[in-house]
Amino acid sequence: MKQKILIVAPNASSRFGGEAFLPLKYFQLLRQRGCSAKLITHIRNQKDLEETLKPFFDDIFFIEDTAYHKAIWRIGKRFPKRIEQVVFGTLLQVVNDVFQARIIRQLIAQKEVDIIHQPTPVSPLAVSTIYGFGVPVVIGPMNGGMTYPHGYEDHESAASRMFVRLARIFAKGLNRAIPGKRRADVLLVANERTRRALPFQDHPNVISIVENGVDLSTWEKPSLYPSIGNSDTEFRLAFMGRLVDWKAVDITLDAITQVKKSGIQVSLDILGDGPERKNLEKLSSTPALAGTIRFHGFLPQTECSKILLTADALILNSVFECGGAVVLEAMSLGLPVIGPDWGGPADYIDASCGFLVSPVPRADFAQRLADAITILATDPDLRRRMGQSGAQKVRDQYDWEKKIDRIIQVYEDISIEKN
Repeated sequence: MKQKILIVAPNASSRFGGEAFLPLKYFQLLRQRGCSAKLITHIRNQKDLEETLKPFFDDIFFIEDTAYHKAIWRIGKRFPKRIEQVVFGTLLQVVNDVFQARIIRQLIAQKEVDIIHQPTPVSPLAVSTIYGFGVPVVIGPMNGGMTYPHGYEDHESAASRMFVRLARIFAKGLNRAIPGKRRADVLLVANERTRRALPFQDHPNVISIVENGVDLSTWEKPSLYPSIGNSDTEFRLAFMGRLVDWKAVDITLDAITQVKKSGIQVSLDILGDGPERKNLEKLSSTPALAGTIRFHGFLPQTECSKILLTADALILNSVFECGGAVVLEAMSLGLPVIGPDWGGPADYIDASCGFLVSPVPRADFAQRLADAITILATDPDLRRRMGQSGAQKVRDQYDWEKKIDRIIQVYEDISIEKN
């Protein structure tokens, strides 16, 4: 590929996975393929990227952390989380856009850019100011349009819910006033839910591409299709992700308690950290769960994969999960997955590789999860078949190398259209 690609993403990091991991992988894999690529991101990521992307570090350009950034961040912390994300996150984006535009213009003037790719933020309603630079623009893959299932309204206050509804209406108008997405040459969406959530439905070039991928150099069993089931005496579950209320780990603990009451030995490794950890540690200290739950905190991906290799299944019953990369990572290791029939995990899991459990009605969600855990805990052959099917599905559909193939084709198609 001869095009010179500029990846623009203020948050690009290997430390926390999720959205921040996506631009890093685009840049890294393009460079590993010998493609000409550069990255613009915020300077807070400098130390991490210097370690992670050392061979390519000279082609990373940083947005400085200004007094404007610091003031917005400090004020935003005083507000509810959703308001902080929507209002103050948008303000931070505006400030970032001003400084990143200077870098973009400089690189274009030096003839270092043929195509700009903005992979984040993944929200379909987030405004893009990347237009008018005289080069084609690709935005996405975007993923969003999420709401909470019925019965989980307490995860947001009434005021916050009203604010979010108004903010979405306002965002549609703002996308008309700031037409970055409308003028983009290509909009990439992860699913139909996100396509419907775009601020307009008449863009001429909207392409579906999965948001998440799996780096099989990290997330793959040492040998193909090993036997699933690492203990004859204990069924080991794993959870991986941020410990926030909408991940519903408290409901996971309730389900495990119910399974243990039936006499099945089950444990849970929790890989991740967050504001819910203290509450979850308290719940885990009850006599029913004593010695059952192991908290590991945030770990590098390589360490997470080692722990998952000792597990029998992954459980992720989040009620507000747009993506769910951890589902694919567990599947790639040959683990069956128990996930919610809601949001991103429902795009990845099917009956061949795991259980989709409806979060509605909330009152007996834990019991339905317990039923799925019990089936897997008592049927090693089913675990093995599901693990094999999931690993094959990841290799066929979600390998990062294949995703980069698709992205490169998008770049090349743009170049052909422009010529």
